[in-house]
Amino acid sequence: MDLTSLYFSSQGRIPRKVYWLASLPLIALYLVAELLIEGQPSLWHALVALIILLVLLVASSALAIRRLHDRDKSGWFVLIGLIPVIGPIWLLVELGFLRGSEGENRFGPDPLAAPRHAALA
Repeated sequence: MDLTSLYFSSQGRIPRKVYWLASLPLIALYLVAELLIEGQPSLWHALVALIILLVLLVASSALAIRRLHDRDKSGWFVLIGLIPVIGPIWLLVELGFLRGSEGENRFGPDPLAAPRHAALA
């Protein structure tokens, strides 16, 4: 899986480990954007930070949607995070701590299943 499809495609499924490992660079990039905004408030820094934050929004949404697909839930379930207090907690548990559905589901094959070889099929 290449980085472009990992961060900018909402098709398919990803397991918890991939979700957490792919989230780490996004968190680091978010901290850089915050430093740009807080460090020297200028129009240039604000514009760069805004671009970074928009890229982060798209990338984190794609990761969340693919993780929800692994849980056999629609990508629209990500909107539960908009419910004050309980929504973000519920989404964190769904995305980061609960195991995905076993076997193939409506969003694709199990990412943790052993790959099938054409000769065995």
